[in-house]
Amino acid sequence: MNDTIDPAAVASDPAARMGEGDSGAPSLETILSIPVTVQVVLGTASMPVARLMKLGRGAIISLDQKVGDPVNVLVNGRVVARGEVVVVDEANSRFGVSLIEIVNLPRDARVA
Repeated sequence: MNDTIDPAAVASDPAARMGEGDSGAPSLETILSIPVTVQVVLGTASMPVARLMKLGRGAIISLDQKVGDPVNVLVNGRVVARGEVVVVDEANSRFGVSLIEIVNLPRDARVA
């Protein structure tokens, strides 16, 4: 009995790469455990480096969005949704985002 795994066979077999179980169906566990970066963009600002260097503790930076405007939710740098900021825990000043719109990506952007 040969217990070695042929790397070439694994590379050419999509089911093997997806963590196929004994049932023959690909396992989503491998994909679902991939970490992603989620960011919520409250707004942006532009300023010269000289002004940036003068900022200190307590400085206020005006953003290009108004209170109540939807915020963008990015996953790995791509906008996937829009939402509104909500208070999750007032005692600990924790905030969250309530999703109000899921952004449809063009087909070619999904592949990239």
